[in-house]
Amino acid sequence: MGACNDAVPDDGGGHLDGNQSVGEPFTEAYFRGAAAILATKPSPAEAHVSCELLLRHYGLTGTIRVLSSEVECTAEVTLLSGDRLILKTSARPEGRDSFRFQVAALAGLEGASGFAAPHLVRTGAGTLMFEEEEICGYLQTQLSGVPLHQATATPDVLCRVGQALGRLSLALEPLKLPAMHRPVLWHVACWPKLMELEEHLPSGPVAESVRSAMSIFIELIKPRLREVAWQVTHNDPSPFNTFLTDNGIAFIDFGDGCWGPRIQDLAIAAGHVVTDPSLALGGAENLIAGYASVLPLSALEEKLLVGLITARQSALILINYWRAKLFPAEAAYIKKNVARAERGLSILSRLDVGEAEMAVRRAVP
Repeated sequence: MGACNDAVPDDGGGHLDGNQSVGEPFTEAYFRGAAAILATKPSPAEAHVSCELLLRHYGLTGTIRVLSSEVECTAEVTLLSGDRLILKTSARPEGRDSFRFQVAALAGLEGASGFAAPHLVRTGAGTLMFEEEEICGYLQTQLSGVPLHQATATPDVLCRVGQALGRLSLALEPLKLPAMHRPVLWHVACWPKLMELEEHLPSGPVAESVRSAMSIFIELIKPRLREVAWQVTHNDPSPFNTFLTDNGIAFIDFGDGCWGPRIQDLAIAAGHVVTDPSLALGGAENLIAGYASVLPLSALEEKLLVGLITARQSALILINYWRAKLFPAEAAYIKKNVARAERGLSILSRLDVGEAEMAVRRAVP
């Protein structure tokens, strides 16, 4: 593979130095480091280890139930009081950077309004996370509610999701967090390189749609990204990470969060709700309208949005077919969003660039 045209200074391990311009977000080492993280299977969490960590760092006891996760180890903790918490741990070196980012993001969102997010539980020493020689982790509250993928996604629900996402973007905007430039394969800068993985796609319409969407992204979208606003983003507001709660719309799992184009979060969320072929944007219109009512889109963002949506759908398809081949026993969990992405991509692929831009303009307030 040749060197990336957007090469910037790094520390030799794929970690960017934080001084790059927003239009030059990563190096070849960044992409390779990010891919290596998702190509490594997480060590399974052990309940007794989690119990020991919980007692040692938080002075708490409870029952542990290990949950599915792709990178870090996640466990549900039920305290004797009946309260439920989430304990995340990692014994991998890159887990420390990821957790430092995640806890700083959650701490930075405390007190924000218009959406909900988990609250951090400080350690007995008052720190946001614990770090031992071989393992690190943090504890957070568990939100009670219905994940969006299990809810009836009415136009009103999608509008409220969009509004909450806009408020999340506003709350994240001023934050400058540790490890926000760490390697993340889901980062928009990695998407063109993901075509290396197309051999893992099934032949036929899906592969053709992915190739077309990535071609449009590389030619028309990527060169303009340096012109839009960049900030810390959630980077995965999927229906599995978006909840309907008594306190409003909530977002969980900031593990893929990073420094990126602000509009990327809208593109990701909208891409997951493209389901109705009778509508130009497949039903994402209401989510986009809700977001834009809180955080108006620039003319350039309106122009780029659908290309970003289809490229992110394509990235999801590529990464998850690849990872499902690497870890066949976990394929069902890994590919939980793939069918939705394939359907959405097939719907949006009908639009040419001009039609896509006009559909977004019709959707926004």
